[in-house]
Amino acid sequence: MVSNPVHRLPFLPGTSFKDSTKTAFHRSQTLSYKNGYAVVRRPTVGIGGERLQVNQLSQAELDELANKAPILTYGQPKQAPPAEFIPAHVAFDKKVFLESQGIELNPPEKMALDPYTELRKQPLRKYVTPSDFDQLKQFLTFDKQVLRFYAIWDDTDSMFGECRTYIIHYYLMDDTVEIREVHERNNGRDPFPLLMNRQRMPKVLVKNAKNFPQCVLEISDQEVLEWYTAKDFIVGKPLTILGRTFFIYDCDPFTRQYYKEKFGISDLPRIDVSEKEPPPVKQELPPYNGFGLIEDSVQNCFVLIPKAPKKDVIKMLVNDNKVLRYLAALESPIPEDKDRRFVFSYFLASDMISIFEPPVRNSGIIGGKYLGRTKVAKPSSTAEDPIYYGPTDFFIGAVIEVFGHRFIILDTDDYVLKYMENNAAQYSPEALLSIRNRIQKQEAPAPELENKQTREDPPGVQELEALIDTIQKQLKDHPCKDNIHEAFQIYDQEASGFVDKERFFKICDSLNLPIDDSLIKELIRLCSHGEDKINYYDFVRAFSN
Repeated sequence: MVSNPVHRLPFLPGTSFKDSTKTAFHRSQTLSYKNGYAVVRRPTVGIGGERLQVNQLSQAELDELANKAPILTYGQPKQAPPAEFIPAHVAFDKKVFLESQGIELNPPEKMALDPYTELRKQPLRKYVTPSDFDQLKQFLTFDKQVLRFYAIWDDTDSMFGECRTYIIHYYLMDDTVEIREVHERNNGRDPFPLLMNRQRMPKVLVKNAKNFPQCVLEISDQEVLEWYTAKDFIVGKPLTILGRTFFIYDCDPFTRQYYKEKFGISDLPRIDVSEKEPPPVKQELPPYNGFGLIEDSVQNCFVLIPKAPKKDVIKMLVNDNKVLRYLAALESPIPEDKDRRFVFSYFLASDMISIFEPPVRNSGIIGGKYLGRTKVAKPSSTAEDPIYYGPTDFFIGAVIEVFGHRFIILDTDDYVLKYMENNAAQYSPEALLSIRNRIQKQEAPAPELENKQTREDPPGVQELEALIDTIQKQLKDHPCKDNIHEAFQIYDQEASGFVDKERFFKICDSLNLPIDDSLIKELIRLCSHGEDKINYYDFVRAFSN
């Protein structure tokens, strides 16, 4: 019976003992390699490093014992040494035919071809560098030397296209090209620094490489027949890169020196590509419709929110309350308009004109305001360049056209004569001559003209003129006769020639006029217009010489 060598107990169920302190259960390595050859190793310890209960002789000692012949001729012979230990994975290594196990296989068949294996059998591609080109020498010679070109891309032919500026860098060390964008302030574009990253640019592709997916794969020498070089970048010539045609218009001084030394080109031009400002578009103004002032209406064509035109404040202050008055007749083919008379008032402060028609009894025409205060443009002027009537255009015999109606100036008041005398240099000889003739007629009136005027004037006019002459003789030396006309003008802002009766009597009281006189009462009656208006023009005439 086999017993346990450690505890001297038989190997029977229940008598075996397991060491609980044992933690290592690895087996010894029986095979190793030395200089690339497999070498058999006999284990010296058991599992977990336990002692083996076998003879621990070396291989040499075992060989010696196996070959040693016994000397004694009697006795029990010694047992032969055990056979050499060979692990199973070594004994059956690289042994695959199964006839030893009684298994018959089919005859060998032809193996299927593998595309990858066949591709590997092809000869490797050889890279042949020309003997006269040295990349290392190029790198060391042209390191940090860059040609700089200034170019534009004109895309104005497309919708919303524009002309944009770029900088093209050509690196001499490896023949690569880089395109940078030139951004201007507030141009509305994102500040991307590069249009094209630094890379070699193909100039001519092989015939079958036109459909090469350049956007995902890098182009190699097999797809390119010719690359872009420095000689392809010439100032003044277009250059197509990535489907865009760039026009090179200038370069930096280093590039000019390089082209002069390398290619013998010394006259690289500098081309002016600055955008020329287009001619200003002439604003066509609509025709004047006759309402308001031209300057006021034109403001609606210039800005969204129109502003009032600027006024000459100094002129308004100097010429405040200065009005030139003229008597005019309407030039009309209608017989009823021949006897109509109009009073033109020219305001020197604003160059505006107002027209008033004095009422005439039993004429069938209602008098009153004919034209409100406004500027009147001459017929020959346009809306773009209006020319208005000025004080030099008004003189006796002058024709004034107001919105299609023609008026002839017949007479002026005394203030106009003084104004023309003080500003004679501004008036034409024709205007000055008309005034001289008028003064001469006043000094020596012709009797026949007076009789004719008496025959033509209606009875009411004759009575008014006779009454005015009588009052003028009685009030020849009245102290306030020079201020009467100006006093009424202050309250007649529209220069209509009329004031209300209440205002009229207040002005007369302030000037100490003898309104209780019978002649003055009769004059007020003849100058009355309706129930509440009085024509102060005729009234003032009685107090003037």
